Amino acid sequence: MSCNALDRLRSDKTRTVGELSIRTKLLEKAATLDDVILMGRGDPDLPTPKHIIEAAKKAIDNGATHYTHVRGTIELREAIAKKLKRDNNLDYDPENEITVTVGAEEAVFLSLFGILNPGDEVLVPEPRYNSYDEAILMLGGVPKVVKCVPEENFRLTPERLEANISPKTKAISLVNPGNPVGMYEPEQVKELCQIAIKHDLIVISDEIYENIIFDNTPHLSVASIPGMRERTITINGPSKSYAMTGWRCGFFAAPAPFCEILTEPAHTISICCPAPTQAAALAAYTGPQDCVKEMRDIYKERCNIMATALTEMGFSFIPPRAGFYIFTDVTSLGMTPEEFCMQLLMQAKVLIFPGSLFLDPTGRYVRISLLSPTERIIAAAERMKNFVKQYK
Repeated sequence: MSCNALDRLRSDKTRTVGELSIRTKLLEKAATLDDVILMGRGDPDLPTPKHIIEAAKKAIDNGATHYTHVRGTIELREAIAKKLKRDNNLDYDPENEITVTVGAEEAVFLSLFGILNPGDEVLVPEPRYNSYDEAILMLGGVPKVVKCVPEENFRLTPERLEANISPKTKAISLVNPGNPVGMYEPEQVKELCQIAIKHDLIVISDEIYENIIFDNTPHLSVASIPGMRERTITINGPSKSYAMTGWRCGFFAAPAPFCEILTEPAHTISICCPAPTQAAALAAYTGPQDCVKEMRDIYKERCNIMATALTEMGFSFIPPRAGFYIFTDVTSLGMTPEEFCMQLLMQAKVLIFPGSLFLDPTGRYVRISLLSPTERIIAAAERMKNFVKQYK
């Protein structure tokens, strides 16, 4: 098909979403090389714990191969409600305030679908994982970028937030801990919430990385703050904490009338999260929790290995206190992040992604993922050191 024909056939929605071609170029080049160390992915390499896998197998053997309730099985919703109470100090009724979704991505889409009218603005901090932008644009909303700076570890501040609010602003997207950068202190979360209350804004609180925190900083759920429950959609799921990304299970929790509105489109979008996946998620939330800490300790070790290596290379980076990634400034080598990623792949066979894929406002950063086996992280660090020596 010619370029002109494709341009004629494609929808206007895909024109606004655009294409991130550098990702495709890097992945296609990596596929032609041997022994590439993959450090671009956001998918945990660790296996899903055995008791979770066995629960899914048992469910299939027992006939769990049909549709469930659109909100998910009541058993899973009850387990989620108990988890939210235990871990997040949140009270939600499993009957009508929790909906299980096909991954947290669907929870994001349904949340935006339920609240946005054409032209409504959603405040999105920069840098960020860009799926929010795509969903907002597809639904006729406007992702209004709030620029954050490395000197403040790319955190959204109350001043920056309030300065970007307009009469068209409907909601705030807050991912904490975040991707590609760290986390907010509890007091910082409270300060942001006061702005939301003052301006009567909805907060979409994405807390999928809540268990991947490397220091003793407690995770504070937005909806637990006084005045926030009625204006917050809490999004979470087992994918990151239990290495279940490919199972595609997430959920959102919101006040009953709100939850009903957000859930209604799921009847025709996905119908339900797959039944065996729901059985696996139930086992994750109700079974042994040792695996969560064990995996977090592995990620922390990898983070320390790579952070030490990056310091030895002379790079500056955002302190990685949580999550799977290290956001690193590579412009001291005289290359753009895109050039750095391509040359690192070609010469050292290490695949990472430029920060432009995550809306880096500075044009200086790359995102290094810690989701390859530890021995491969060590090998990647050595390859990167040798690569950098050529340009120092």
